Amino acid sequence: MSDVKRVVLAYSGGLDTSVILRWLKETYDCEVVTFTADLGQGEELEPARAKAKLMGVKDEHIFIDDLRDEFVRDYVMPMMRANALYEGLYLLGTSIARPLIAKRQIEIAKMVGADAVSHGATGKGNDQVRFELGYYALAPDIRVIAPWREWDLTSRTRLIEYAEAHQIPVPKDKRGEAPFSTDANLLHTSSEGKVLEDPWDEVPDYVYSRTDNPEDAPDAPQVITVDFERGDAVAIDGVGYGPADLLAKLNELGKTHGIGRLDLVENRFVGMKSRGMYETPGGTIYHLAHRGIEQITLDRGAAHLKDELAPRYAELIYNGFWFSPEREMLQAAIDHSQEKVTGTVRLKLYKGSVIVTGRKSPFSLYSEKVVTFEDDQGAYDQRDAAGFIKLNALRLRLLGRRDGR
Repeated sequence: MSDVKRVVLAYSGGLDTSVILRWLKETYDCEVVTFTADLGQGEELEPARAKAKLMGVKDEHIFIDDLRDEFVRDYVMPMMRANALYEGLYLLGTSIARPLIAKRQIEIAKMVGADAVSHGATGKGNDQVRFELGYYALAPDIRVIAPWREWDLTSRTRLIEYAEAHQIPVPKDKRGEAPFSTDANLLHTSSEGKVLEDPWDEVPDYVYSRTDNPEDAPDAPQVITVDFERGDAVAIDGVGYGPADLLAKLNELGKTHGIGRLDLVENRFVGMKSRGMYETPGGTIYHLAHRGIEQITLDRGAAHLKDELAPRYAELIYNGFWFSPEREMLQAAIDHSQEKVTGTVRLKLYKGSVIVTGRKSPFSLYSEKVVTFEDDQGAYDQRDAAGFIKLNALRLRLLGRRDGR
């Protein structure tokens, strides 16, 4: 395996990736470059630098990048323009982070002259697919090392034994069996495994970390406004924010009101069903606000076509095809539809729910003059409906006569 000289590892500084770092050196006799992405996961990342240095990684080969604005601006917001929900419910918080991590990992690999990249995703999950499809799309000839598909460290006990044998520090809270595993970024936190594996058992309260219990949320609703420009949210209550700060503010509001909890049994790309708990407080508000502004700014044909495309778009992201031509084609169509999606949405936040209570736009297609139940003064001639109905009924009448209905 000496053909690998230098590898870029997606590194968190936790037990798994620390073991991987040492295993790569030992197994491949190669130099390891670490890359840690700040995607707003809410934890201090400098300890990852210290741990990498402790394990012999050179200062110039330790990369810790703040990607929060890029994550929201170039990945989350384009996805939100599509109203993408996997299997009708999941806001794709983990899925949408993987292409950015893969992209930056390949950029670093090219920068440092690495001939391989590595990740800590297991052989049972979706993330291995998402990372590697991203790698190959951006660097077709890159070598990919996936330790969980190669090594014999198949349990937490074996990982800890390996760590202790190689003087890798093991935090006290990692010595026992973890009750569940989590992944977090600015868009969401996901939890799965262990106490969540039985889909009949209710999610224990201690699993939730990003949202207050809706039952304990304020008894009075909070009303907010969200401003959109060309399909992207730009302000809350009239105050402008950059992409990451806007999502962070929505997260605060969502947390307080217990918004964005989802208990889901989903179909993984690799074939199995998996039960997970997702918390997406700000993303849930954003999604419903965006649908609210589209209600008055999108033509019916465009809106309905978008609704047909959204499940396909969501599946592409879930399965790891962010860099595919079909996702880019869909994105071009979706972005074109957003040119007039500008205006303000008013929402009421209350005990786990988000209710759209108003929307306005300089590009509104809503005509009170046409839709009114009062005298419309000729804006709409109701007699036109008779011919419209008869033309649409023609084939049904012919079928009925033929079949003797």
